Amino acid sequence: AGSSCVLICPLYSNLILVTWKIRLKAGEPCILYYRPDQNRIKTTNCSDSINWNFRPPRDPALEIQQVGIVHEGHYTCEVAAKEGNFHKTYNLMVLVPPRLMLYCDEHRNPVCEAAAGKPAAQISWAPEGNCTHKEEGHDNGTVSVLSRFTDYNTGVVNATCVVSHPAGNQSKSIVC
Repeated sequence: AGSSCVLICPLYSNLILVTWKIRLKAGEPCILYYRPDQNRIKTTNCSDSINWNFRPPRDPALEIQQVGIVHEGHYTCEVAAKEGNFHKTYNLMVLVPPRLMLYCDEHRNPVCEAAAGKPAAQISWAPEGNCTHKEEGHDNGTVSVLSRFTDYNTGVVNATCVVSHPAGNQSKSIVC
């Protein structure tokens, strides 16, 4: 999320037509056409953040600027050339790294929150002990995970929260 993404479409020497067909998870389909013989580009129902990333004769790539959850979906490049018809499909899934927050609650228990990540983060503790987890889904597709460390048996007040996520792992320590 937040960076640019370039999707590559195969380039053939005798292009007749290049079409990107985009089916977003939410919203209307978007289509981009390029006719090299007329040097004509046409866009139908696409946001300003989705556009061609090429100038002939380079690859007919597609660029998505400031990628967000709204860009998730299927992106198919179809190429008509004298050699035949070809296609390549991408399934774009956007990863959103969670914000890590660590604090002590009113009972001096460490509390770790991995806020607004996509997909949901996994939380573990060092040292291992008893903990409770709670997940909350948000309208934008992100998930917040809250974990409370409650290892009363050992009396441990120094704990490290470890957040595992496909967009990167994080950890923080706290003394309560």
